[in-house]
Amino acid sequence: MANYLVTGACGFIGSNYVYYHLKTKPQDKIVIFDALTYAGCYETVAPLIDNNQVFFVKGDIGDLKCVTDTLERYEIDCIVNFAAESHVDRSILGPDLFIKTNIEGTYNLLKCALSYFEKRGQGHFHHISTDEVFGSLEESDPPFTEQNPFRPNSPYSASKASSDCLVRAFVHTYGLKATVTNCSNNYGPRQFPEKLIGLALTNLLEGKLVPIYGDGKQKRDWLFVDDHCLAIDLAIEKGQSGETYNIGGRECRTNLEVIENLSLTLDKIFKEHPNFIKQYPLSFAAKDESFVGKTTFVADRPGHDRRYEIDPSFSEKALGFKPQETFASGLYKTVLWYLENEAWWRALQQRRIDFSSTWAKMS
Repeated sequence: MANYLVTGACGFIGSNYVYYHLKTKPQDKIVIFDALTYAGCYETVAPLIDNNQVFFVKGDIGDLKCVTDTLERYEIDCIVNFAAESHVDRSILGPDLFIKTNIEGTYNLLKCALSYFEKRGQGHFHHISTDEVFGSLEESDPPFTEQNPFRPNSPYSASKASSDCLVRAFVHTYGLKATVTNCSNNYGPRQFPEKLIGLALTNLLEGKLVPIYGDGKQKRDWLFVDDHCLAIDLAIEKGQSGETYNIGGRECRTNLEVIENLSLTLDKIFKEHPNFIKQYPLSFAAKDESFVGKTTFVADRPGHDRRYEIDPSFSEKALGFKPQETFASGLYKTVLWYLENEAWWRALQQRRIDFSSTWAKMS
């Protein structure tokens, strides 16, 4: 049995990690630590909190006293750091918060972890990062490996690259036991509906076209969120301190292909479950139309990276990691979850609308 502090656990990947970890390691205790900023949704994890095995602390990783008090009160053995501002478009509009949270916040969390774990004589710090720190690939370039240099192209990816370097520095300078995972694009249940799949899905359910940046041929490697959670636990259990592990799904798609796959999945599920037509009267299915082809092209965003692709060979060999879901099976599970949890994403829509209005004025 171990006690975990999961920062940013009310966000997309963090909340899924809590659900996954409790399912696979039900003996562990988890402290959910979140500042509840725009993408943090307390309602996502509220069903889990029982103050016996799963606890909630509203706190900022930049608050040294709050972090230290939490580590000591709950006798934490492992810190899993998801806490980050993570939307590229938002980082373009307002980079200050990304610098404060992703760099200064991570630095503060590392200081607290080092001091606390030194007193205890043990402890592990795991940091979640992104493939975006490596920059963009040309079509002929090989996929990213752990040896690729950092070449971030947005304030978001630059702040994440900085936080990765801080973790490395604390390992090699101070002896902190820590690991890092750099993941490809995650998708799955509980994702804030401003990201590609969530935005496209909710638009289609409301009879709206899906906006596509530029020509839509930007390519990403897609990873189902539970597979990412599996890789994180493997890195904590089997990883070597100071090591970085690239976690990918081996499922590369252009944005256009993702939207087409999503639309076909919606067609399939609405055919299998016609009751959804009544639940979503504005959807294209309610008009007896296919969801396929309901897109509109919009101006590309500044500094839009063309291609990300991860080579996960090292993680597969060193950790025994292997994705359990194909893109098709993961997408089916994702779409079905959104259809069955309308109240959850409806409650978050206003935050997305507020941001979309601001972005439209800036474009």
